[in-house]
Amino acid sequence: MYEIWLVMNIVWEIALGIWPLLAAAALAWVVVMALALLRPAPGWRAGLPLALGIGAVAAAIAFFAVPSLTKSSLGELAYWVDWANLLAVALGFGAAAVAFAWPLLALRRSSRAR
Repeated sequence: MYEIWLVMNIVWEIALGIWPLLAAAALAWVVVMALALLRPAPGWRAGLPLALGIGAVAAAIAFFAVPSLTKSSLGELAYWVDWANLLAVALGFGAAAVAFAWPLLALRRSSRAR
């Protein structure tokens, strides 16, 4: 349990260091969502499979890239908590990719219908 609390504190401290970037990303997401929701007939269902595929690719790339970006390697992950953290970070990148790709693809799909 201590390891999970430690990871949560580390994530919080990292977020505090990059909060302007996180705020800009959140604002960009709100704008993209507003554009998609204000469109008369966005293609949400049509855009979902490709958005999920983009998220899966982003998560896979993050899974292998994050260790080297943090000056580590997959070989140094010896404890199950390390693997769980890496998987959670990769899934977070995948979820962020889906969150941006889905409304953009819904906009693209609705413009094709016209």
